[in-house]
Amino acid sequence: MFLPTILSDFVGLLFPRVCLACQEPLARGEDHICTTCRTQLPYTDYHRLAAADNPLARRFWGKLPIRHTLSYLRFQKHGRVQHLLHQLKYRGQQDVGRILGRWYGQELTAAGLHTDFDLIVPVPLHTRKLAQRGYNQADSFAEGLATGLQLPWQAAALQRTTYTNSQTRKNRIQRWQNVEAVFEVTHPEVVQQQRILLVDDVLTTGATLEACAAALLAAGALQVSIATIATADR
Repeated sequence: MFLPTILSDFVGLLFPRVCLACQEPLARGEDHICTTCRTQLPYTDYHRLAAADNPLARRFWGKLPIRHTLSYLRFQKHGRVQHLLHQLKYRGQQDVGRILGRWYGQELTAAGLHTDFDLIVPVPLHTRKLAQRGYNQADSFAEGLATGLQLPWQAAALQRTTYTNSQTRKNRIQRWQNVEAVFEVTHPEVVQQQRILLVDDVLTTGATLEACAAALLAAGALQVSIATIATADR
């Protein structure tokens, strides 16, 4: 009965599993992110704030009627969160998105916010970018959130119709111009009269999320809320 454990320990000696945040070896029972990193991750706790006190909510004031603006972690250059996002986005570690999504979903449920959403929708990649990367990192986060919140998610609800350049080095105006009118709702009946939780990996200026939310509301969504893995200072 102990053979699987012995084999697992032996494999662990030859190919040690490391934490995707700090690169230190994982202990038995730890899954992709070590207990120390989970304890020390820079959580925002914005879901505990009133909308008037939420700095993320202010980014959308006067633009769109966003119900909740949420982000799990603070992005810090060269920190654990940046390393986790790099693993998720460029190293194929989709479990990072699933784990963080599940943890965040459980926190949102504990705060009673799970009753404010009907459907989780990830920000889509263009088909060309999806073919290059092989997956959409926002899908992984959406899948994890769906588990934690016990809600459905729909990757095909939104479509990116135009291939756009990277947003990384653009200012807010350039980011908005880069994504304006590039998203469409492929099946309006899926989102009509639904309270949508729109999700992505990082919130910076919010231009991409704003464009997606506008498309969802125009297609008949009852409400749109936003949740991301991390938020970066503008």
